[in-house]
Amino acid sequence: MPAPTSSTPMGSRKLPPQAALLPIQPAAAHASATGLPSDLGPWDDAELHRLRDTLDHIAHAGLARLTGGLSPAAIVDAYMDWAVHLAISPGKHVELATKCVRKWARLAQFASRYAVDGGACEPCIEPPPQDRRFAETEWWRWPFNLVQQSFLLQQQWWDDATTDVDGVTKQHQAVVEFITRQILDMASPSNFIATNPVVQRRILETGGQNLVQGLRHFLEDWERIVRSRPPAGTEAFRPGRNVAVTPGRVIYRNDLIELIQYAPTTRKVRPQPILIVPAWIMKYYILDLSPENSLVRYLTEQGFTVFIISWKNPDVGDRDLGLDEYRRLGIMAALDAVNAIVPDRNVHAVGYCLGGTLVSVAAAAMARDGDKRLASLSLLAAQADFREAGELTLFINESQLHFLEDLMRSQGFLDTRQMAGAFQLLRSNDLIWSRLVRHYLMGERTPLNDIMAWNADATRMPYRMHAEYLRQLFLNNDLAEGRFDVDGRPIAISDIRAPIFAVGTERDHVAPWRSAFKIHLLADTDVTFLLTTGGHNAGIVAGPSRTSGSFQVLTRSSVGHYLDPDTWIKIAPRFQGSWWREWSHWLTLHSGELVEPPDMGAPDGGYPVLCDAPGTYVMQT
Repeated sequence: MPAPTSSTPMGSRKLPPQAALLPIQPAAAHASATGLPSDLGPWDDAELHRLRDTLDHIAHAGLARLTGGLSPAAIVDAYMDWAVHLAISPGKHVELATKCVRKWARLAQFASRYAVDGGACEPCIEPPPQDRRFAETEWWRWPFNLVQQSFLLQQQWWDDATTDVDGVTKQHQAVVEFITRQILDMASPSNFIATNPVVQRRILETGGQNLVQGLRHFLEDWERIVRSRPPAGTEAFRPGRNVAVTPGRVIYRNDLIELIQYAPTTRKVRPQPILIVPAWIMKYYILDLSPENSLVRYLTEQGFTVFIISWKNPDVGDRDLGLDEYRRLGIMAALDAVNAIVPDRNVHAVGYCLGGTLVSVAAAAMARDGDKRLASLSLLAAQADFREAGELTLFINESQLHFLEDLMRSQGFLDTRQMAGAFQLLRSNDLIWSRLVRHYLMGERTPLNDIMAWNADATRMPYRMHAEYLRQLFLNNDLAEGRFDVDGRPIAISDIRAPIFAVGTERDHVAPWRSAFKIHLLADTDVTFLLTTGGHNAGIVAGPSRTSGSFQVLTRSSVGHYLDPDTWIKIAPRFQGSWWREWSHWLTLHSGELVEPPDMGAPDGGYPVLCDAPGTYVMQT
């Protein structure tokens, strides 16, 4: 049979039988071993590589949809590391066995004391302060007191078993501890009718109607999920109607942002305007909620001209938008617009969460390039160093990121439900299991407030941007370690000369305050750090009407040297009330004398008024 030529159709080529039995080799070596011509297409390494990538991508993306984006390999790797090191640690075995015997003995003593003394006996273990599952008095009656005490002791034992195992890497230990805690939370006696006395009491009080109502809630929630509708109760909080109602105008729009300028509420204003950059993972109006919770409204009442970015909700067509597009089309485009409307004035840049990280990137690049348009930086619950970024880093490794990138690549974005699920797992007791018990077993709906409704109004994340964010910032920590490039050259936070006001919140599970505190190590300018009570959202949205909160604040220049977080929290003075007043005072100190307010937009400069706030992008679903 004549050898095929380059003009022979691919499908008509016939291979000798022995070729199918040989291992895949580079084209030249394969040709030498089999006598086949070196231009044989199907055995080309580049094509095989593309085929491999395609097949692997399809398989990984399909599996990722079943696992919620979690890599089985990463989880198995963590548990294998823990299990092998535990298996070869006889000392740990003795410790765990001893603790197991002690806990059973304590439980037996508790049961015997209760039989004698009744309700007067002391518990053998107290739940953690943040654990409210067993707070009702019914949990301290027989036999439910024994049930919850047994569960808490078991939970404590598993915490001992999954931590402090010699040889296990820090990340693997954290993963095993986290997943084990999720399993225990799922198996908590509070989640089941047979072991939850509060639910049983409710059944008796209502004649079982609570379960009927819970079934209605379940069917309603399921229907909303299937139809991609928001949770029940969000209808009461519509942007432009109940929230995001501060008067303003959209004065600029591109393919990624709308820029809103807010109307002044004072006769004169500070000359330096404020540009707020919210996180693009959620809608911007977390900072313009109900009038009493609106940070935007508060700033306008203090005499500031306020601009805010409203991010587009990306779809599959935006899959290739990267971090640099968010910087250029977001912050830099907004700065150009602000400078056209308020010319010859420096700008107070404010970034919240991911927006704060992006503001840090933009400010560092501007400082490197001699751009001095920023009067100050305010970073609200934002991070620039991600080495200790909380439990979100548990699954940030090469295996997990590769798996997640395959999922996002197939979709073009990271879906809102996938993101919401990850954040809910960080506080599964509060955000998942207690909610399910209340809605479906107790038959009660938790009334939504403005923050809860906003939290359900999530946005998608473009494939490229989120992959770059997770890999360059979370995994490699490039920004903090001087490897993050902007326009082909690295930037450093230490180049920033504008003063910085950084805010952390005590119970932040997204941007832990000790991680946000690291701005002291990165910045070579005056840093004022404020730590407020509350969590990632409620701690930031803490208007002057709230009197229960408090905050600590300290400026680095007043100390003269670096303080570690533990020392800082001991010596920083504490004040009652909202931190907004302290921040407003700081902004005023870094602003000039009052002037006439600017016009809305700059039609002659190419920034006409397009529509009323809150604009159109915030309405996208």
